[in-house]
Amino acid sequence: MTDLQQIRVQIPEDLEPRYVNVAYITHTPGEFLLDFVTMLPGLTDPKVNTRLLLSPLGMKLVQRALNENIKRYEAAFGEIKIPQGTTLADQLFKSAGTPPSGEKE
Repeated sequence: MTDLQQIRVQIPEDLEPRYVNVAYITHTPGEFLLDFVTMLPGLTDPKVNTRLLLSPLGMKLVQRALNENIKRYEAAFGEIKIPQGTTLADQLFKSAGTPPSGEKE
């Protein structure tokens, strides 16, 4: 089995963290594209502020890391509850032309 070497990653002092609350994820056969947006009240023309491009393997490894970290977070701080009912995410990500739950076309 191959020995894993720890890689020291440096974070530049001038790196600015970004708060994001909207993500668009698309893919082709060879890559995943993740676009992140900060949606704030009163902002009428939000723009993508961060874009990640990953291979399918890279995306699968990110998914695994996210799942593991969410499990650790919930073990330490409790379950992350997903809001019930209509949320901003529901409004932003519902399919065009799909009526809201309970309504008929």
